[in-house]
Amino acid sequence: MNIDEILDVIDELLDRSWSLPLSGGRCVVDADKVRDLIDDIRLNIPAEIKQAKAIVADRSDIIDNAKKEAEAIVRKAEDRARALVSEQEVVKAAQARASEILSQAQMKSREIRQAAQEYSDGCLMKTEELLVRSLTEVKATRQAFRNATGK
Repeated sequence: MNIDEILDVIDELLDRSWSLPLSGGRCVVDADKVRDLIDDIRLNIPAEIKQAKAIVADRSDIIDNAKKEAEAIVRKAEDRARALVSEQEVVKAAQARASEILSQAQMKSREIRQAAQEYSDGCLMKTEELLVRSLTEVKATRQAFRNATGK
């Protein structure tokens, strides 16, 4: 079960609990069941943090691969330009083409880097929202338990 499912179970448990008469909305819940569910949440949080770290690592790999590809394209352009140095016209054409390839490689590298950053940011944002939502629900549940026990 993931954290959202566990929190749903806690919510259902609270909905099914019976209220104490004249207690201001306090209710009776199975404390052992709630503790088990809280333990499940604690066990699942590290998995979601690992998932966020994996997303960051994937982002780094994508950027590194983009840099390597750009460097390979630049080296290929430079090698080709050196091979064409024999005549003046050929040299001019090679320089123009090398510049174009370099520009394309830099543009492609920027595009890949931007796409990787946007993807990673989106995944991290979703993970952050999930963790914030889960933490808020856990705090609310804890507060409800405190209110229920009169502390």
